[in-house]
Amino acid sequence: MSGNAKEIYRAFIGKAVRNFDLDDGADLFESGVVNSLFAVELVAFTEQEFDVIVEDDDLDMDNFRSINALAGFVERKMGPVTSGA
Repeated sequence: MSGNAKEIYRAFIGKAVRNFDLDDGADLFESGVVNSLFAVELVAFTEQEFDVIVEDDDLDMDNFRSINALAGFVERKMGPVTSGA
């Protein structure tokens, strides 16, 4: 799941940010890719794309700091994924 979430976030950020070329562990805030307005967009995108509710307690910068952090956050919110195979 997290690999797929990473791809989804890379595509979303890539549409909003020109020449987006950071590794998945890079700090999106420190690099200037994400500002406070775009952080709000990330929250809304996360809720819509992954059908999760981002609660007030979830609004910790560490949950949104990198693509790895975003994917991990979504994975925790969605719970364990079991294979139907």
